[in-house]
Amino acid sequence: MTLEGTVAVVTGAASGIGRASAARLAEDGADVAIVDLNTDGLEGTRALVEAHGRRCLAVQVDLLDRQSISAGFGEIERGLGPVDILHNNAGGPARGKTRTFPNATTDQWDEVLALNLRSVADCTREVIGGMKERRNGRIITTSSEQAFKGGRGFTDYSAAKAGVLGFTRSLALEMAPYGVTVNAVCPGVIRTGLTDNMPDEYIQGTLSSIPMGRMGEPEEIAHAVAFFASPGAGYVTGSYLLVAGGRTLH
Repeated sequence: MTLEGTVAVVTGAASGIGRASAARLAEDGADVAIVDLNTDGLEGTRALVEAHGRRCLAVQVDLLDRQSISAGFGEIERGLGPVDILHNNAGGPARGKTRTFPNATTDQWDEVLALNLRSVADCTREVIGGMKERRNGRIITTSSEQAFKGGRGFTDYSAAKAGVLGFTRSLALEMAPYGVTVNAVCPGVIRTGLTDNMPDEYIQGTLSSIPMGRMGEPEEIAHAVAFFASPGAGYVTGSYLLVAGGRTLH
């Protein structure tokens, strides 16, 4: 289904799921603004978007800084036009590390909640007024299987991703009368640069917990994002899609 004539924004687009989603939305016809703090990574994503013949705007934004977010979205609207699709994708554990709750500092909690939950609200706030006025729009959030199953060392991350689901469902109720849909994708263990650097014994233990016996690929998450962004999902809101290889069924 075509996204011709639309403008999409993907946060955390320098690599992994964000890069794959940006490329897929461009393949489906959207012009794409890609947002991240990592400008080198954004250039690689830009090449994929432009390979599909779409306009691409790379914007460096610190998602922990509200002023940076506001400035970035202002640049996007001036450069590409009003935003039709927002994929709130950026997130992750504290600097890639995990700590059990007794050993997790309040600063770590603040950082994880700010990156994974507060930034979702802050970015959404930048586009929701225009979507409401135009009575059309797609908000897609990246939650996680951790919102359902939890994980040792992930109390902060699991709490944040469960919060993303609560935000998604509540905002869906508020925006439904205006034709704006709000949905979430919940990835399981996905092959990214982070997993590539993990010890083999950890990888083997993780694979044994996945009924399908393998990690997912970023492109498999991008397919779910593309569905929620598509015209065919116009009657789907407040929903979530687990893309986790059956791992939450244990």
